Amino acid sequence: MKNYEKQQRIVTFLTIAFAIMIAVMVTGCSTAVPVKQRFPDVPKALLEKCENLKKVEGDRVAITEMLKVIVQNYGLYYECAAKVDGWQEWYSDQKKIYESVK
Repeated sequence: MKNYEKQQRIVTFLTIAFAIMIAVMVTGCSTAVPVKQRFPDVPKALLEKCENLKKVEGDRVAITEMLKVIVQNYGLYYECAAKVDGWQEWYSDQKKIYESVK
C-alpha cells in the first residue's frame, strides 16, 4: 500500500510540475510589447565621402603631369559614381522591403 501511495504522490507531483511548465511556456509566448519596425542602418562603405578631385599644381606643367591628374580624376569620379549608384540602389531596395512589411 505504501508503494502505491508513493507512486501516486510522485504522479501528482509530476502532473503539477508539468502543468506549471506548460503555463509558463504559454504565457512566455504572448508578448504585450509592440514590435517596432526600424529602417535598417546604412552600410559604412556607402557613408564615406568621395575624395576631392586633384588639381594641376604650378604655372608651367608638363603635358604628362597634366594627363596623370586627368587620369586620376577619371578614376576618382567613377569610384564616386559607383558609391552613389550603390547608395541609391541600397536605399530603394530597403525602402521597398520596409514598405512591403508595413
